[in-house]
Amino acid sequence: MGLSEPDDAAVYRLDDDRAIISTTDFFPPVVDTPYEFGAIAAANALSDVYAMGGEPLLAINLVAYPDGLGLNILQEILRGGAEKVRESGAVIAGGHSISDEEPKYGLSVTGVVPVSDIIRKAGARPGDKLLLSKPLGTGVITTALKRGLVSSAHIESAVNVMSRLNRDAAKHARRHGVRAMTDVTGFGLAGHGQEMARLSGVDLRIDFAALAWLPGTLAYAKRGIFPGGMERNRDYFSRWLSFPEGADGNSEALLFDPQTSGGLLMSVAAESAADLLEDLRDNGDDAAIIGDVIDGTGNLIINVA
Repeated sequence: MGLSEPDDAAVYRLDDDRAIISTTDFFPPVVDTPYEFGAIAAANALSDVYAMGGEPLLAINLVAYPDGLGLNILQEILRGGAEKVRESGAVIAGGHSISDEEPKYGLSVTGVVPVSDIIRKAGARPGDKLLLSKPLGTGVITTALKRGLVSSAHIESAVNVMSRLNRDAAKHARRHGVRAMTDVTGFGLAGHGQEMARLSGVDLRIDFAALAWLPGTLAYAKRGIFPGGMERNRDYFSRWLSFPEGADGNSEALLFDPQTSGGLLMSVAAESAADLLEDLRDNGDDAAIIGDVIDGTGNLIINVA
């Protein structure tokens, strides 16, 4: 699996039973605390392995760092990343750094997956239910932080969600036979949902009222606090999205909000959805059934009560 039908990671088959997963991700700080930034960036990079149904084995640090900023800050970034990788069961096995004007951090991750357990974006079937394992709104919350408008409680909630591994959610997805899966990150729910719909040859019908939001997200959105990536996502993906005329424009914009280390979007047989949801919530995930899969050609249909 590679560039021909883009998925969350590249997958290389070793033999009839085993495959290797390879992925990478890095970005500038989304929070002010170096340790938390490192943990969030690591969880985000590891997520693509989980989204493919696999387990991470090892990770390589990717670092860009300004001259003269002080190595104590870099040490905390790397410590946050290393501890998150250790939590995943993988190991840090090296890395590379360059001098840059702005700090950036992330990982190149190698994982492994039984061929029979690979979960792709393609595979959603009409009649399936859609589940999302984490609440949305990290782009809005971190933008409010950058503008000095966020409350400490709201950023704390967002940090907890962004640094949470998708490991156990993926484990439950495999156990319940999830047919298609992707993690919701930079393209927002609309972008990643459209990719799943297009590659599966279906439409996704999403109930806006069923979506879970991080505390403060809706209030900040009403004030028009969105990251620049929201507009880029909307410019590209809105052609495949059907949103009721006359509905609140800020609500529509939230669907394009870029997420950092977001949850897993899953398509699962309707008869398994309730049990999967129960297991996710028992595990501590703020998961929700957010819609269903219908016949179609790659569109998103948003129902607003």
